[in-house]
Amino acid sequence: MAEMTDSGVLLRMAYKAMINAGIDADAVLAEVGLDKSILQVPDLRTPHDAQEWFWQALEKVSGDEHVGLHLGEHIPVYKGQVLEYLFLSSPTFGEGLKRALDYQRLLSDAAQGELFEEGDRVFLKQMIWSKRLSHLNECMMMGVIKFFRFVTDGAFEPLEVHFGHSRHADQQEYERLFDCPVKFDMPSIGMYFDARVMNLPSAHHEPELLHLHEQLASEQVARLEKQDLVAQVNRLIGELLESGHANLEEVAERLGIKARQLRTRLADAGTNFNQLVADYRCRLAKRLLAGTEESIDEIVYLTGFSEPSTFYRAFKRWVGMTPIEYRKLKAEEDAAERS
Repeated sequence: MAEMTDSGVLLRMAYKAMINAGIDADAVLAEVGLDKSILQVPDLRTPHDAQEWFWQALEKVSGDEHVGLHLGEHIPVYKGQVLEYLFLSSPTFGEGLKRALDYQRLLSDAAQGELFEEGDRVFLKQMIWSKRLSHLNECMMMGVIKFFRFVTDGAFEPLEVHFGHSRHADQQEYERLFDCPVKFDMPSIGMYFDARVMNLPSAHHEPELLHLHEQLASEQVARLEKQDLVAQVNRLIGELLESGHANLEEVAERLGIKARQLRTRLADAGTNFNQLVADYRCRLAKRLLAGTEESIDEIVYLTGFSEPSTFYRAFKRWVGMTPIEYRKLKAEEDAAERS
């Protein structure tokens, strides 16, 4: 299974919210080893597992043990993304919501939103996220409510909010911010709202634009699926290199597809198996040369080469210098940084 990732939009929104809340946003990023330049990366996806470290760093820098709840007050409205356009160009709020749920992985691979219509109320089961991510859950719930209010021109109001984690702050503080009853230690994360909201017409409904937005969303999901395949192949290349050699046929077998199919799907993703192997070997060799004291012979073995001369030629082709020259350069750079 490919690693779960989140849209970089979430990080950008959190960064803006930190600025709005008077929190040192750059210090929070530095705490998790990031620079704010990452916010400018097009089509950014971040590892979902990193959410826990991010919120720990945010709590540490802010000194606020309820930082997720309070950051939600400052989170900007989710705008300028294809999920927003799907909402606005759909005939009603309900149709927009159902369409957005079809493409929710554009926001996060961890998103598992579902709708349950229960008479005069609807329950939106939002995400299946770890209880350890209570800050994220609270902040995201606030962000979703703000977005729903935005696309309904203020008509949306939650009737009841549910969290899977235990209550951290004062109950009145939660109900002040969410403006409705809030329950904890529930089996799922989500909210109830009035079923009549589902039929609210969109003032921006445009059938032709809706078709274009759905096409765009489908294309973006297809790109993510291609990235999933490349990530899976890279993981298997790493596993197979540990035992000596990685080949297309064995990787395809482990993925449960034919070698020809894998070759075609990698071509659709803009790459090929030999290139992925070379890139993986290059990254691994550079990491071992710069960060360990492994001998060259051991690195030759770990990167799946049969003999040192072949490794030397390949490394020189990749990096423009020999492995020994690269290791010396990195050692000098490290020494300069420490001095």
